[in-house]
Amino acid sequence: MRLDHVNLRTGRLDKMIRWYGDVVGLVEGWRPPFAFPGAWLYAGDDAVVHLIGVEGAPRTGGDIALEHFALSAGGPADLEAFRHRLSAVGISADERRVPGTDILQLNLHDPDGNHLHVDFRTS
Repeated sequence: MRLDHVNLRTGRLDKMIRWYGDVVGLVEGWRPPFAFPGAWLYAGDDAVVHLIGVEGAPRTGGDIALEHFALSAGGPADLEAFRHRLSAVGISADERRVPGTDILQLNLHDPDGNHLHVDFRTS
């Protein structure tokens, strides 16, 4: 088994689509013709983030059940490219090493306050 995707409800669908594209590098792609607004955002051939458009703003922050989700993004060259992407759009990330591993996490929050980290192998 492996995690297939994360599903996020948002009152700012267009802004979230742009953010996940500009910041994370996901690409909007095919989505079944559901009767409600939304978008599927792809990393390569995989729709890893599903967005559902809702009225108003869903609850975020504080003591929520889902604290974060993570994306694995490659090695040292990919890390430098991602840092450059973040710099180009004016976003900083909290970088943390996972103890006992070669993984560096870049922690971000999307426009709705959802916490995600993008993980890179450093060796």
